[in-house]
Amino acid sequence: MLSNKARLALFDIRDNGELAQEFVAGPSFGAFTADRRTVYAATRALEIISEAARRLPQALRDRHPELPWRAIMGAGNVYRHDYDNVAEEFVWRTLHEHVPVFLAVVADEIARLGDTP
Repeated sequence: MLSNKARLALFDIRDNGELAQEFVAGPSFGAFTADRRTVYAATRALEIISEAARRLPQALRDRHPELPWRAIMGAGNVYRHDYDNVAEEFVWRTLHEHVPVFLAVVADEIARLGDTP
């Protein structure tokens, strides 16, 4: 059974992942990079996802060894502390290639809970 903190972290990951995907769903890469607010919002959502992943228990992470947990949890440090080197292409690629896989795992874990806030 997950702690309340871990349960809330799963929902934070889901909600911010879905929101960030909405930010990149319509525009082209060029339009995305031209819209500084969208880039900022997408990067902030990834930062929240990273921090929420840190709140998940090791047992849950161990169930999904296919995910690069260290990279997911460490990405937030880049967004927070090395923000001047965060490339829009990295954010774009992360949201298109990696977040969907992560959200599928999170959806499975939320389904295991049997409830949805």
